[in-house]
Amino acid sequence: MSSNSDDVGRQRPPVANIPGWESDSGVPRPWTQHLQKAPHRARLRAPTPPLQAVSATGLEDFKPCGPEALKLRMSGLGKLRVAVIGAGAAGLCAARHILARPDLFAPPVVYELTKYVGGTWVYEDRVGHYDNGLPIHSSMYRDLRTNIPKEVMSFPDFPFAKHLPSFVHHTEVRKYLEKYCDHFRLWDYIQFGTMVDAVNPVKEKGRWKGLAWDVTTSDGVDRSLSVKERFDAVMVCNGHFYDPYIPAIPGLEKFKGMLIHSHDYRSAEPFKGKSVVLLGAGLSGLDIAMELSSVNAKVILSHGQQPLTCPLPPGVEQAPPVAKVLDDGTLEFEDRKQAMPEVFLFCTGYNFTFPFLDKQVGVQVKDHLVFPLYKFLMPPAYPSLFIVGICRAICPFPHFHIQSQFIISVLEGSFPLPSREEMEKDIELDIAARRARGIATRHILKLDSEQWAYNDHLAQLGGFEPLPRYWSNLYESNKVFRARDMLNYKTHNYAVLSETDWMVQNLQGQPLPKPQLKHM
Repeated sequence: MSSNSDDVGRQRPPVANIPGWESDSGVPRPWTQHLQKAPHRARLRAPTPPLQAVSATGLEDFKPCGPEALKLRMSGLGKLRVAVIGAGAAGLCAARHILARPDLFAPPVVYELTKYVGGTWVYEDRVGHYDNGLPIHSSMYRDLRTNIPKEVMSFPDFPFAKHLPSFVHHTEVRKYLEKYCDHFRLWDYIQFGTMVDAVNPVKEKGRWKGLAWDVTTSDGVDRSLSVKERFDAVMVCNGHFYDPYIPAIPGLEKFKGMLIHSHDYRSAEPFKGKSVVLLGAGLSGLDIAMELSSVNAKVILSHGQQPLTCPLPPGVEQAPPVAKVLDDGTLEFEDRKQAMPEVFLFCTGYNFTFPFLDKQVGVQVKDHLVFPLYKFLMPPAYPSLFIVGICRAICPFPHFHIQSQFIISVLEGSFPLPSREEMEKDIELDIAARRARGIATRHILKLDSEQWAYNDHLAQLGGFEPLPRYWSNLYESNKVFRARDMLNYKTHNYAVLSETDWMVQNLQGQPLPKPQLKHM
């Protein structure tokens, strides 16, 4: 269903000025350590209910509340108002879990710049800017299929349709998120065509932790028509796949060919037969290299990882990182070899950006690390601000599901927050432990296989159900299949057999042996 459909019972925003409307401590394993140290918090509260437990108003019946919520009730403050910034997957997940707790929360207000839900999963053929001058945030390319099987890519309480293959086209993910909105009745709470211009903390007695937030919004074009609202908490879900990161390469301005970041890549045809140096061998870099190979482009895959050992697509070769650009526009690699391609394509990731956050909040971004954030979520000095989904190399939707429930447990009081000093110490020890294991600052947010211990850690602290046990094993096994055969792993189809078991078949329907995984 379309996000601007008339049958969802919400008032649509005006057409003008909405983007897209014109064109229709040295501890080796920190999370594991915390799990072992917190047995007294291992109790479980009931998981947030599915729609079957929701009333005709879309809200769950009254539930017993935690001590923080009880304290608010007794003080006569009423329900907490939460602003959610962004209606991508993280923002929708946040809204779903807030709506499921009408005993604690007023309905959320979800601010979305565009006219769509789905965030990065909304494909936009154009690049650059919309007609109204606002930037196009979409980094989706036309032929993208997921690199995570749908069996573990979904939110745990809302699976993808069974008839779909395990690796779906991006249009199916967008439909899935729209169906998620239908199922959990989220549409009425989304303010489309709304830019968040400022988020400012306000000290206010009687509010949660004595703190409130003023959120100033506009249509993004005429700031004189801004609106300010006050909230008890803010969940920042603005994503981090829209501000391209271009590494500082000496002499880059001397390159004479086409310079492009994957943010502006849409399809392979414009590069047919061209010579391309593609910098970066992350998942997008590998995927785009395969697309370029299909149109007979000659691709040099330049990266600083261990050389890939799996078969590469025709016309693709590997090289070390680009060290500099010479005066005549030639690219020189770290091994001193040179190339003069027609296209220099950056698949180098994105910057974190929170332009609306008041500087006094103290959230900083340096060398791809957002800090200081307790549990990678909240600044200790302002613990009713939550920045959701900044961790990298993760299985995103279930990660948002876990983080959102943990945030509920914080606001509810079922997880009593440590003092500011204790939270700051926790951050310091965690980062020190990662650095002691050789993790560079720029990779601290790259959880990878450690995401499962992190997820379990939050679930244990918050007292809610962790992910089913098969989740991590299936996800990690797919990584092994991908590393072995990047050309064909997306032809595999998975099936979940139980809470602990799963199977995988090849394109011919034959079962494949599961890879032996290292202990996570």
